Amino acid sequence: MKKIILLLVLCLIFTNAFSQTKNFIDQPYIETRAKVDTLVSPDRIYLKILISEKDTKGKISVEEFENKMAVKLVSLGVDLQEQLTLSDVASNFKKYFLRKQDILKSKAYQLVVYNAQSAGKVIVGLEEIGISNVQLYKTEYSKIEALKLNLKTKAIIKAKKQAEALLKPLNQKVGTAIYISDVSNYNNYGLQGRAAGLEVAYDLNKSKTFEPIDIDFKKIKIQSEIGIKFKIE
Repeated sequence: MKKIILLLVLCLIFTNAFSQTKNFIDQPYIETRAKVDTLVSPDRIYLKILISEKDTKGKISVEEFENKMAVKLVSLGVDLQEQLTLSDVASNFKKYFLRKQDILKSKAYQLVVYNAQSAGKVIVGLEEIGISNVQLYKTEYSKIEALKLNLKTKAIIKAKKQAEALLKPLNQKVGTAIYISDVSNYNNYGLQGRAAGLEVAYDLNKSKTFEPIDIDFKKIKIQSEIGIKFKIE
């Protein structure tokens, strides 16, 4: 008897679910898809700085380079605690036992600046003190999450306007949304700087002081795409 009751309950649940699905499919609806995008300038530029005793054949220690770098960065307005981090420390310690050579150390840092002009000044400033191994690591836009939400809203508004335009000649109206799909793809955001080069030019008319020209990085493209089904009234 219990098995029969359980079977009847399962049949009712299945029938109800099928009925809801059928009702969703059978009711008249219109489906639209809208895409919006924008370009933003990166406000977080990550530079990789490598200082190595090998560059001077051990004549200048990593510690001395490090102190010079700290003084130069502070003079350029860099907050060392907030913007500079140590990413790697290495040495040729293993080779020392094999070849009996002096141990040469190196350190790698990551520096974040907030515009291209600051990045150019850092590169020029470090070059002046003998640190030339500076590479662009990546660029990012810090407010990307808020911007993506704003673009989703605009995409939904655009999709509804498209649906209204399609139904107007038919003298029909757009009803409530019965299905919304976010088909946006953000996989490449924040990585634009990996493939982009940073070029710094100098004013050759100045004898000692070199200033980077006014440069900027490639803008980051952010887009949102929404698919919506509206009930037709």
